[in-house]
Amino acid sequence: MPLVVVLHRPRDLVNIASVIRIMKNFALRDLRLVAPAEYDAFRVEGIAHKTGDVLKRVVVFDALDQALADCHHVVGFTARQRSAKRNAQRPREAAGEVLAVSEATLVALVFGPEDRGLTNDELDRCHRIVTIPTSADYASLNLAQAVAVMAYELFLARGTPPLKPPRRAAEPATQEQLERLFADAHQALEAIDFFKTRNPEPIMRTVREVLHRTPLDAREVELARAMCIEAAKRVRREG
Repeated sequence: MPLVVVLHRPRDLVNIASVIRIMKNFALRDLRLVAPAEYDAFRVEGIAHKTGDVLKRVVVFDALDQALADCHHVVGFTARQRSAKRNAQRPREAAGEVLAVSEATLVALVFGPEDRGLTNDELDRCHRIVTIPTSADYASLNLAQAVAVMAYELFLARGTPPLKPPRRAAEPATQEQLERLFADAHQALEAIDFFKTRNPEPIMRTVREVLHRTPLDAREVELARAMCIEAAKRVRREG
């Protein structure tokens, strides 16, 4: 995916390291730094562990125009609502377009310095403006947070990998196993005298309904049975 993240005049080395770690998390490879206040690859790798492959691709530029010279589509990020009519988007809306455009051309995601963000002149270089929705009382995000939001949206738009299956998959519980569980639950409630002033039948029907909401596997049923059996034994021993 021809896509580069551009940090314009970042002021904090920790923020640069955080951005690199986020890029590694969400499969973004190329970072361009424009006139960073501080940059030390060795120190960055000490903060963002196991990101050496991303660090090797970091390129430092003196000016924003140099960093964007070979890009075909530029997306700028700002927290400010602007009076001039621009091609403004939200991150989720922008993600789809960015992925589509990046199939054939180089796309740059540009983030401004932590203290003031991108200026009007810098935003004039952008084909799209993205604003991340936040509370109106506190609109400004940390630089790394802003990158994380957009990187996550791009990751979702590309299609996330499925969750790993559990290490030990258990078979679904059979009806016979469930009936044993309900019988053990009945005995446990009886042992603690729960039915003393209540009708057992509607209570057990409710127990069944609750347990049927989420289908249990065989291991879960056996655990629940063991809990009921031990509770009943403990009451009988003490009673």
